[in-house]
Amino acid sequence: MKRNSLLLLLFIVVGSYSFAQQDKLITHFMYDKMSLNPGETGIDEGICGAMVYRNQWDKVNGAPNSMLLNIEANLTRFFPGGVGISMFHDQIGFNRQNNVVLNYSFPYTVPTIGTFGVGIGVGLTNFSMSPNWEPPTTSVDNTLPVAYSDNNLDLNFGIYLKGNADYYVGISSTHLSQSLLSSEGVNPTTYNTARHYYLMGGKTFNNVFGSKGDIETNALFRSDLVLASADVNVRYMYHGAFNAYGGLTYRTFDAIAVMLGYEVIPNLTIGYSYDVTINRLSGISAGSHEVMAKYCYYLPTPPIQKSKHPRWL
Repeated sequence: MKRNSLLLLLFIVVGSYSFAQQDKLITHFMYDKMSLNPGETGIDEGICGAMVYRNQWDKVNGAPNSMLLNIEANLTRFFPGGVGISMFHDQIGFNRQNNVVLNYSFPYTVPTIGTFGVGIGVGLTNFSMSPNWEPPTTSVDNTLPVAYSDNNLDLNFGIYLKGNADYYVGISSTHLSQSLLSSEGVNPTTYNTARHYYLMGGKTFNNVFGSKGDIETNALFRSDLVLASADVNVRYMYHGAFNAYGGLTYRTFDAIAVMLGYEVIPNLTIGYSYDVTINRLSGISAGSHEVMAKYCYYLPTPPIQKSKHPRWL
């Protein structure tokens, strides 16, 4: 009975997460800008890949487990724009959600302000359910959901500004198509990818507490016009004999998180966060764990072409 009560409480909380706040919750959201705002795609230099694994509400049966992979590249050397791919897997109880989205951003630079990126994401969303019901009798309850899987179109759009004064701001929307995924039959089970809206921003304050440290602030507001939440993050970025960071994140109505990260080799950063649950699951959850890895490769500077023709000597 205790286990069933915990599952019932989980489904009450997850119900709002699945249908009113379907998009993922990532504490390392500053490393996941592209999947939330395709305008950010490739706006930074280099070819970068970021991977995040999240175990939410540890020790709670059926709680969300998520994996994210973003790969993006600044290709303005070859043609206007940045390109990227975002892949996401989410498992909550009987539910499985998979998204694959291709992103493109067109950059426009205003010398006195910064670089604007206008981007679009086009991809595929998949939702499946594999319930394993154990009824007390051999009778079949036709009102219970059945196993199924369905695919549909997924569209994202965003505008992003990387300011000259070490700040950024962006506004975007995901699941513009509001795709419907459903099973077949007399009583079909349906799942709707509700449209979400995002506002993000951040600012870096350089050389705080000495020449080897910066204070970085990040904020993310999300809403599906039914529910809303926000993440606010502050990190101290140390640049000295080694590169590392530490900070705190507050997510409204959900958690307070501690973040730590370290650059193990040049351009490869590993991060970890632990969320202390402050919602209705705080009495039974052992918190949430998240691991992040990001690596960037920077193309070498093109060699300077020198003419050997005597006319231009």
